Amino acid sequence: MPRFAANLTLLFNEVPMLDRPDWAAKSGFDGVEVLFPYDSPVAEWERALNGLPLVLINTPPGDWISGDRGFAARPEDEGKFRDGFLRAADYATRLGAGRVHVMAGVAKGPQAEAIYVENLAWAAAQAPDLTLTIEPLNPDDMPGYFLNDYDQAARILDDLANPRIGLQFDLWHAARLHGDAAAVWAAHRHRVAHVQIAGFPGRNEPGGGGFSLPQLCDEVDALPDLWIAAEYVPAKGTAQGLFWLTALKSRSALIGA
Repeated sequence: MPRFAANLTLLFNEVPMLDRPDWAAKSGFDGVEVLFPYDSPVAEWERALNGLPLVLINTPPGDWISGDRGFAARPEDEGKFRDGFLRAADYATRLGAGRVHVMAGVAKGPQAEAIYVENLAWAAAQAPDLTLTIEPLNPDDMPGYFLNDYDQAARILDDLANPRIGLQFDLWHAARLHGDAAAVWAAHRHRVAHVQIAGFPGRNEPGGGGFSLPQLCDEVDALPDLWIAAEYVPAKGTAQGLFWLTALKSRSALIGA
């Protein structure tokens, strides 16, 4: 049966952040992810999680309000990237999160790609017990973001050839970038280390866009150690919109029975 994680940055925002793991567990999620956990100390997160798996965090983005979106592909910000990555690795290790999404940042050109590859290789060497992910993001949501194409990400991953650096497949971004998210999944699923889902064309409850969520669940279930994370904007209250989770978990239980 696939494992489902709630993205605490977007879901359950009716309550304070450190109350959200409990709400996620009571709502049927098997784990959680959080984009940037750094506003709270590790000890507070440990109490809040109370044994619920934290499956993924992002590297620190920098000053979000000023336009920072990470530093891994920014040649002038190598020091910021490396300091931020070590902080992320410390949080992930202490909280048992096995995956860290390495944010590329706003950049372009061959020099940006060269430093991105160098920084990814460096980061993997610093954190041998973690899996690192890279995620293409669409330019409407993330203008100027360096990694904005799944084929580009695949080429970089193939060049690195490191089994601990994988692709973060997000249905929303795949559909926005390439139109056919199912084709993106089919082409790149062997590179995927983490899955995120949302509805399309709105980024609300998962479903639509010509993508079969039951089929995705079956294929994820056949792959080793993957989570499916719900990263979407609830149309109303989070709890009122969890019909998709109930349906997918019920279906998986019936298949496994």
